[in-house]
Amino acid sequence: MRASLSRRTVLAGGGLAALTAAARAAGGFGNPDQPPEGAVNVTNPKALTDPGPQDPGLAGFEPSFLNPPATDVNGMPQFWASFNLMPKRIQNGGWARQITRDDFNISTTIAGVNMRLGPGGVRELHWHQQAEWSVVTYGNCRITILDQEGRPQVADVKEGDLWYFPAGLPHSLQGLDPDGTEFVLAFDNGESSEFNTLLVTDWIAHTPPDILAKNFGVPVEVFKNIPLHNKWIYQSNQPAPPLETVGAQMAAAAGQPPNPFVFNLAGMPPTHETKSGTVRIADSSNFFVSKTIASSQVVVKPGGLREMHWHPNADEWTYFLKGTGA
Repeated sequence: MRASLSRRTVLAGGGLAALTAAARAAGGFGNPDQPPEGAVNVTNPKALTDPGPQDPGLAGFEPSFLNPPATDVNGMPQFWASFNLMPKRIQNGGWARQITRDDFNISTTIAGVNMRLGPGGVRELHWHQQAEWSVVTYGNCRITILDQEGRPQVADVKEGDLWYFPAGLPHSLQGLDPDGTEFVLAFDNGESSEFNTLLVTDWIAHTPPDILAKNFGVPVEVFKNIPLHNKWIYQSNQPAPPLETVGAQMAAAAGQPPNPFVFNLAGMPPTHETKSGTVRIADSSNFFVSKTIASSQVVVKPGGLREMHWHPNADEWTYFLKGTGA
């Protein structure tokens, strides 16, 4: 309505008219592909050479960075990282290495850990503020967890299996015969660190012995030889009782959690299957406890293509289990 026009509105309109006239005189608003980018637009071949020191093995992982397409105007964040470049923390019983946002700046919502536990190796009972999702990539592992009601679950997982531990729930892991286990886990926060979790040894060592005695209903002397340093990963013996016996003993008093914290992803039928590959999906619709991380196992056959897609409501982390791809 004419009565609603203000001086500011009129000025804005006048400014737009002036800009439009200027753009028309210049032949348009400008070409977003100017100046010309990419090797295809280079007229002097020597400008494309790179005579400095080279590491072809490392550079070969990102050929699109060495020879970007003509549509690339640089500034692309680093979207690739490798556990192979990360230092290991090694202790008697196993090792771990991690990728957090400190190493992989674009990964704001996910941090990852690659861990190996030898036969009998134990990842000490601990808990953290983030949920933990994991896929077993090798061997066999026993998980133990207490839910928010104090109900325990103990389960054995193998290659291709998943586990999910909601934030704040105490849990431990142990490598089993014959050759222990290796797995990759993800936290639902890019700032998370495997080396900054609350360990049960930390908690006990920082609590006065008389308080511990009263809490557990035992003499103070019981705690005279407790570890003063955290164990983190340590070597132990293989579990003696069968899994069924251990599970029954643990659940006798408090009962069992309503839903399992483990999932057999490799053993489920494909969610989608074509001539080019298969997809298996584990999310909260079938892996009920997994509330903050959904996952899929994607097999792409040689020459196959995972259709172009995007996720408007979540970030995606990809870990290559086998083979090569681009």
